[in-house]
Amino acid sequence: MSLQIGSLRLPSRIIQSPLAACSDLPFRLIGREKGLGFCYLEMVSAQSLTRENAKTRRMLNTTPEDKPLGAQLLGCDPKMMADAAQILVELGFDLIDMNLGCPVKKVVGNGEGSAMLKSPDLAEKVFRAVRDALPSHIPVTMKTRKGFKDPSGVEAVELAKRAEAAGLSAVTIHGRTQAQGYSGKSDWEAIGRVKAAVKIPVIGNGDVLTAADAKRLFEVAGVDGIMIGRGGLGNPWIYKNLDRGIEGNAEAYVPSVAERKETLLKHLALERSLLGDRQAALNMRRITVWYTQGLPHNKVMRVGVCSTMDCELIAKLITDFFDNLPLDAPPPTVPVLLAE
Repeated sequence: MSLQIGSLRLPSRIIQSPLAACSDLPFRLIGREKGLGFCYLEMVSAQSLTRENAKTRRMLNTTPEDKPLGAQLLGCDPKMMADAAQILVELGFDLIDMNLGCPVKKVVGNGEGSAMLKSPDLAEKVFRAVRDALPSHIPVTMKTRKGFKDPSGVEAVELAKRAEAAGLSAVTIHGRTQAQGYSGKSDWEAIGRVKAAVKIPVIGNGDVLTAADAKRLFEVAGVDGIMIGRGGLGNPWIYKNLDRGIEGNAEAYVPSVAERKETLLKHLALERSLLGDRQAALNMRRITVWYTQGLPHNKVMRVGVCSTMDCELIAKLITDFFDNLPLDAPPPTVPVLLAE
């Protein structure tokens, strides 16, 4: 089932969130091959983008196959956010999202991310500046949390109403406060209160790791779509499984050991071709953890990957590991990382 956000029709109601140091181009291409319909590249700073920071520019790399694609901006200065959004549209991004939810202390200390929950007037100025700076056919959205410290969800409702009034096309709500960080449970009822307060699409985020989770979030909050975070790491099959689940098909697709091996090897190959061998070797230290979470006897392989910069050796370590797994090895599980 599709999801309409402004003029953009997405092929699925499941969206992959931007993940720092994770949702790079190889990650996205692997996900799209297995069923990912829409995602974002890693969050970019409006300040870094407008100052033409080289590292930020590299994060914007994409290919024709990597579509549709959204970009998420971090910042609190209306003009700078508008200028950065214009740059992103000129580069061909299909949707511009504004991050008003990041809970990291350094970000909050700059008045950015979830700090904007405490400054709704400034947030509205940012919304209007970005919306007015872009062509009308480009959807503009925002993501926030249910509140800064207040667990009621009132602050998220206020921002969502202001976003709607400013012409934004959708909002995403993470069901935790800034004070919670990534602890505790996502409050889906609070997300539902935001959904009841606005007419634009509301996307729910937080603690969706299985098809049953996705189905229940739709039932509890009445959301129009779901954004997942770490659930997609090492498990690019999750997108189709969540789609199937919300449509009532409880039978999940479980990739074979052979398919998991080939997918991880292809992920390595994409890292090498798109980012170079050195960066690929460094990135594989975490990527192999994603794909092998919950599998038996993975420690030796992981230690080996972390001890070399030789990508050919990494490929051999991966091949040997999967070739020695039993055919009934456990299905993909979620890496033990921060919640989304």
